[in-house]
Amino acid sequence: MPAPDKYVQFCLDLLSPLGLISSKYMFGGWCLYCDGTPFAIVADGALFLKGGSNNIPDFEARGMKPFKPFPDQDLTMKYFETPPEFFEDADLRTQLSRGSIEAGRAKAKKKKKR
Repeated sequence: MPAPDKYVQFCLDLLSPLGLISSKYMFGGWCLYCDGTPFAIVADGALFLKGGSNNIPDFEARGMKPFKPFPDQDLTMKYFETPPEFFEDADLRTQLSRGSIEAGRAKAKKKKKR
């Protein structure tokens, strides 16, 4: 497994006020976890936040696009690219990130019920 690059490390540091932020290399990108809950990915040099029923409308209202793992296909994932102001506005960063952590926890609860 490769070590996190400078951008991944930057994201880990930036998000550290949310809790224990860790990363795992997967499928050519990085999955980010907050206290063990997956909530973001870093792929293609960009940070994407997990979407769920609680926050997808917010992402769409901001014009945030879903992650396309294969540019030549229509397939998208429920992760949304962060807007530029995410990196400058701590309140916005906290709001969007906490919604993604909540989405990750909700998905984990659904998996446990199966």
